Amino acid sequence: MTDPQKRDRPWLMRTYAGHSTASDSNALYRRNLAKGQTGLSVAFDLPTQTGYDSDHILARGEVGRVGVPVGHVGDMRTLFDGIPLEQTNTSMTINATAMWLLALYQVVAEEQGADIAKLTGTTQNDIVKEYLSRGTHVFPPGPSVRLITDMIAYTVGNIPKWNPINICSYHLQEAGATPVQEIAYAMCTAISVLDAVRDSGQVPAERMGDVVARISFFVNAGVRFVEEMCKMRAFARLWEKVTLERYGVTDPKQRRFRYGVQVNSLGLTEAQPENNVQRIVLEMLAVTLSKDARARAVQLPAWNEALGLPRPWDQQWSLRIQQVLAYESDLLEYGDIFNGSEVIEAKTAALLAGAEAEIAKVLEMGGVIPAVESGYLKSNLVASHAARRARIESGEDKIVGVNCFDTTEPSPLTADLDTAIMVVDPASERSVLAALEAWRGQRDEAAVQESLAELKAVAATEANLMPATLACARAGVTTGEWSFALREVFGEYRAPTGVGGAPVAVAAEPGGELEQVRAAVAATAAELGAGKLRLLVGKPGLDGHSNGAEQIAVRARDAGFEVVYQGIRLTPEQIVSAAVAEDVHCVGLSILSGAHCELVPDVLKRLERAGVQDVPVIVGGIIPAADGEALKAAGVAAVFTPKDFGITTIIGRIVDEIRLANKLQPWTPAPATTS
Repeated sequence: MTDPQKRDRPWLMRTYAGHSTASDSNALYRRNLAKGQTGLSVAFDLPTQTGYDSDHILARGEVGRVGVPVGHVGDMRTLFDGIPLEQTNTSMTINATAMWLLALYQVVAEEQGADIAKLTGTTQNDIVKEYLSRGTHVFPPGPSVRLITDMIAYTVGNIPKWNPINICSYHLQEAGATPVQEIAYAMCTAISVLDAVRDSGQVPAERMGDVVARISFFVNAGVRFVEEMCKMRAFARLWEKVTLERYGVTDPKQRRFRYGVQVNSLGLTEAQPENNVQRIVLEMLAVTLSKDARARAVQLPAWNEALGLPRPWDQQWSLRIQQVLAYESDLLEYGDIFNGSEVIEAKTAALLAGAEAEIAKVLEMGGVIPAVESGYLKSNLVASHAARRARIESGEDKIVGVNCFDTTEPSPLTADLDTAIMVVDPASERSVLAALEAWRGQRDEAAVQESLAELKAVAATEANLMPATLACARAGVTTGEWSFALREVFGEYRAPTGVGGAPVAVAAEPGGELEQVRAAVAATAAELGAGKLRLLVGKPGLDGHSNGAEQIAVRARDAGFEVVYQGIRLTPEQIVSAAVAEDVHCVGLSILSGAHCELVPDVLKRLERAGVQDVPVIVGGIIPAADGEALKAAGVAAVFTPKDFGITTIIGRIVDEIRLANKLQPWTPAPATTS
């Protein structure tokens, strides 16, 4: 019989959760903890992540959709009601507003009587990947790095068990990064942050080991689980080397590579979604099988995330997957079962060599911030993602149920799509807005304004911003007020889109689909008397997941369109103004946050008021079937969801809709000539 004392302690088990309101999310957290979850992973809604109050124009339709709205210390108090923070390990996926959310968390912990020196958890706080992939950045790179530096200096001195930054390569992979790019760009971010802390003078040189010890990573694990496991082994070796050689950290415990993981949501499919369960299991094995590179915390997506918002039962299923592996299998009874494998060692060494070469290239540019500002990193990711999509479309990369083995029996899991996902009640947004108005009405307004004035004054100096931020939290300042005070001093930032610099990913082979679509584009432009067909790709609202929009923009460009793409975070009014000014032939909207029912009809109404009658509107995103039909009934020409994986086919459909809107006959290719 196995001695239970010999088993390793399991990793922290989390589910990424939060929705609707703070009280609804609190109830969900308490249920999850009762089911055996050992840590919390808080999902904040997009207004909270991007520094807007829930009643801001850009927050419309986004409140409580992809996470919980936290507008002030009262919301944070409600979110953790009955959950003792001194005993809870809390991960918060928050970046641009990370300092603010940590301040709210600390104030609530103090109200609970906690010793803040005992608080454990993580703020993600990696702004670089926001510029590259997820789009919840607010401030320019320089001030953003300052906020991170100030947080690290503060936590090392006051909350020593807290991880003030979670270098996040997860979203780099979702934006197209290869394993080499994922390792390299995440490590470049870590180097940039550690250099900034060292050079700030806020942390004595002898305490840099304490800083390194609190840097954690958050990674992605795809379905190629052998390659992903080797990636993690390479990551660990590289971190050991960088922290020893660049920062002189001699304590092996402080140099330990500490990471959490969410396995890959990008690879989850809308078609045959039951296949996502085995994908999730394989991806989890990549970060648990190798003891020497095992994750410290794991959170698994749910099988139905490509369809919409998972229900509590779906999240429970993902938690049980972890628990079966940890408690029923014998995995935790052995050392690293891959030590001595020539195959694993060779693959790990190859990934390590490739990452070190790419790191050297970025450092020659001056580091990760210049590489972001120049567009180098974003263009590389867009290109890698385009190449991956091309492999899927050609069938080189096989996706079961999507581009192969696509015949299927009806699935009982999705027999009723309206109940297969969770739908946020629109009344939740109204209740949040009412509560926010009430909060503003009952607070001490003079104290609020005084704390905001102090925050702006400190921001104009080089002093640490955390004390002034804590004062704002205690005074009842809102998320939007804190953020806009800093916007006044730091300004805002629009990151490069990477579309213009992306190379052609799919060759227009003679007789191939892209050549046919190019011919249709050229013929349609000629019939309309236009030099080129013009496509506006717009992202209304706060959804910053721009990968799909970028791939549509790149392929449309390659098909002969003139593409108008101004990046993320636009109001319907701005999108319509651009459509009119650019005299476009089609408007394409991309929304993955669930705000399509609010934002798309607004665009349609504004186009109608502007007198634009012959410009079709198409929509892409995670859109339930019933919503798709409602959008079409409202006037949308076509709706595309993750099941529509053929991008060239989508571009051809756009041409069809342009011809239909302009009363042109359907285009047919000219018959092939014979010699």
